Amino acid sequence: MVRHSVLDSWKDPRGGEIERVRLDNGQLAIEVLSLGGIIRSLWAPDSRGERANLVLGCDSVEDYLTQSAHLGAIAGRYANRIAHGKLHYDGEDFQLDVNQATNCLHGGREGFNRKQWTLGLLPDGVRLSLRSPDGDMGFPGNCSVQLDYRLAGNNLYVEIMAMTDKPCPVNLTQHSYFNLDGRADCLDHTVTMHAKTFLRCNEAGIPTGHASTSGTPLSLQDVRLGDRVQHPDLASTRGFDHCFVIDKTQDELALAAELHSPHSGRLLKLYTNQPGVQLYGANFLDGERGRQGKIYRPYQGVCLEPQLFPDAPNQPDLGKAWLMPGEIYHHISRYQFEVKD
Repeated sequence: MVRHSVLDSWKDPRGGEIERVRLDNGQLAIEVLSLGGIIRSLWAPDSRGERANLVLGCDSVEDYLTQSAHLGAIAGRYANRIAHGKLHYDGEDFQLDVNQATNCLHGGREGFNRKQWTLGLLPDGVRLSLRSPDGDMGFPGNCSVQLDYRLAGNNLYVEIMAMTDKPCPVNLTQHSYFNLDGRADCLDHTVTMHAKTFLRCNEAGIPTGHASTSGTPLSLQDVRLGDRVQHPDLASTRGFDHCFVIDKTQDELALAAELHSPHSGRLLKLYTNQPGVQLYGANFLDGERGRQGKIYRPYQGVCLEPQLFPDAPNQPDLGKAWLMPGEIYHHISRYQFEVKD
């Protein structure tokens, strides 16, 4: 049984209020904001059965609107990078908002992470909805999105569906930064990526092809993060910021990644129907204001972002990324929290 607690709203300096809801099923608990579909907090037990918050977050709307790290938010309309912010479809060119180097990143400066979503309750969770208008950050078509967060035992389900009335790339992901033991960094965390290949990228982070993880620092099987982040081959990204091609069939909800803390014993297993997972070690998280006025630093969290592939709208070899009118975009991921000795 999931208990719902409606918390005090926050004033939005842009107008209106930000709703806050806490969900608790006795094992897991989450706090969700109507701003950005943000998971502000997520509590799970450690090896002693003691619950603690495992995700980075802020204490005010102003801090969320000031930071650019997408803390806990939904990234969209297209997660990850689109080269030069340019799209071309059926003889028509589209210029998107360029907000990271030469790219459109996570949908632009005013992406889904900064939108006010409509929030409602489900028996086992919460449902948020959003309508992104034609031309939003340059993207074509009116796009309607439905986002469900549901708790079941030791699992958090994230399910996203979207439709559009014009051909448009749609790629949405949950962008929480996990820290499984509350320490100042996650360098003692170990990670496993269930992927034999990753996307090789240029200096702007745009894919240039597939490459094998074998024999590279991206071969990750229960590897301590701190043992790899300074590897010379990862110098350009200051550590992990790579998209892994998950070993799965097309529609399978497959085990994609595992994250473990030897200090708390917590183990996170990510299952998803998405073809890729971006592993990001918060290498560039520096100066963002977090809880109780504390400043977040690099490597203080780990992101596991299930998604389609970056720049896929411009590179058909990376898979279908354009959503057609009448089609339904469907993303489902399951975050399973366990304890491991």
